[in-house]
Amino acid sequence: MTLTMKASCTMLTALLLCGVSATVAALAPMPPQDAAAIPAHPGDLAFPDLDFTPPVGAEYRHVLSNGVPVYVVPSHEFPLISLSFTFKGGEYLLDQDQVGLNGALGGQMRRGGTTSVKPDDLDEQLDFLAANVSTSVGGEVSGASIDCLKANFDEAFALFMDIVRNPGFDQEKLRLFQDQVIEGFETRNDNPMGVAMPTVSRLAFGEDHYSSWEATKDSIEAITPEALRELHGRIFHPGNLIISVTGDVEPAEILAKLETAFEGWSALEANPDPPKPAHDLSPGMYHSRTTQADLPQGTTLLIGKGIQRDDPDAIALRIMNDILGGGGFTSRVTNRIRSDEGLAYTAVTQMQPQFWYDGLFFGFFQSKNSTVALAAKLMIEEIERIKAEEVTEEELRVAKEALIQSFPQRFASKGAMLGVFVNDEMTDRDPEYWANWRDKVRAVDAAAVQRVAQEHLHPDQMALLVVGDWDAIEVGDLEGRASMQDFFDGDVEHLPMLDPLTREPMDEDEDDAAKP
Repeated sequence: MTLTMKASCTMLTALLLCGVSATVAALAPMPPQDAAAIPAHPGDLAFPDLDFTPPVGAEYRHVLSNGVPVYVVPSHEFPLISLSFTFKGGEYLLDQDQVGLNGALGGQMRRGGTTSVKPDDLDEQLDFLAANVSTSVGGEVSGASIDCLKANFDEAFALFMDIVRNPGFDQEKLRLFQDQVIEGFETRNDNPMGVAMPTVSRLAFGEDHYSSWEATKDSIEAITPEALRELHGRIFHPGNLIISVTGDVEPAEILAKLETAFEGWSALEANPDPPKPAHDLSPGMYHSRTTQADLPQGTTLLIGKGIQRDDPDAIALRIMNDILGGGGFTSRVTNRIRSDEGLAYTAVTQMQPQFWYDGLFFGFFQSKNSTVALAAKLMIEEIERIKAEEVTEEELRVAKEALIQSFPQRFASKGAMLGVFVNDEMTDRDPEYWANWRDKVRAVDAAAVQRVAQEHLHPDQMALLVVGDWDAIEVGDLEGRASMQDFFDGDVEHLPMLDPLTREPMDEDEDDAAKP
């Protein structure tokens, strides 16, 4: 037997013995416990009060000589560094016929190489350094980030800065992107949610608002490296930038590296705020179709006007919505539609605030065709009930405690902390907001919940959107408890299917031809 084999056998024997010892220990009787110390019911368990003070962003905030704010949160557990650039700017800066350019920019900055490094060479160098770089351009905010070993940071960060400042926009990589996107358009009308969500945006915000835009074959084919460079120049510069860093770093050291990296990079004027929608939601019942003609269930959304993020009623509305339909199995809509009636696997409501303009309230469920009307009726009944009578003290307690107890999760990691700091900086949030947040939650009472429900929830001013087989859905359930005639006097607007490539309405012949 070789020395290597002997060593392996010795290690194996030791592991087996350890396993036997662990098993014997596990089977050994536990020491007796005082029966009086064991609660008679899980509900009698007592826990210490949660003691958590939210971190203060100002304690981690620095400013470079060019005015760029930098948040640095050291974390020395591992020899890693994570650095993110967040820029104000995105799709809202485009004209409508340019839609899709932002997505192309976000992808091609990373995939298209730089002006000095070819795409494949860039991939090889980053792989060798075990560095992960990503770039993105969204509706309102864009970003670039790098995760790498501390030992490789200087070299990897130099490549990162080259990507951010000098993207190459390789023509062949761009062509491949265009082909893939256009090919993906073919399935746009196949999935009910793929039809429903763009329709929600058009109904709520109007076709002219950037949040409702959809890329077309023409807009994707029109993308050029020159157009990408123009949009890149408008977004990716220090005037729009907030930086966040965590990992095995010291603030003074990383700030010095950033100062050096930013030499010669001009800060232009910061981008304006995204525009508010000029469109008002038109109440009514709407129906859309997919290419799947015989869907066994209908996808249904009840859409209403929401609030802006810093609305004075925001916290009370959050609690109200958790009780109504946003709190999982403790919420009324979920219990009524799913648990009591068995009409849907998922039935929820959600209040989605936006920062720059009013967001949305919506209810959502998917139910078999014959019970869509009944599920919608029950959802509206629950909305009217939370307006008509105060919620119970137990409902209020559960909703408030869920928010308070889960509050520390917002800051559960260094990355999560930085996400809060950057978001608050970009949106100019009150520095005392998080320090006072739990007190504001505790201050909400049943009367406040009823008040905000009455002021903000108006089913007769909402839009009811159904995606599916209307002929099967319209008649309602076999017991006659509800039909689609119960809503808006049965008046329904049948929305045409949109061409997957042009997003223009299809006539009935084209619509029928699109079905399998």
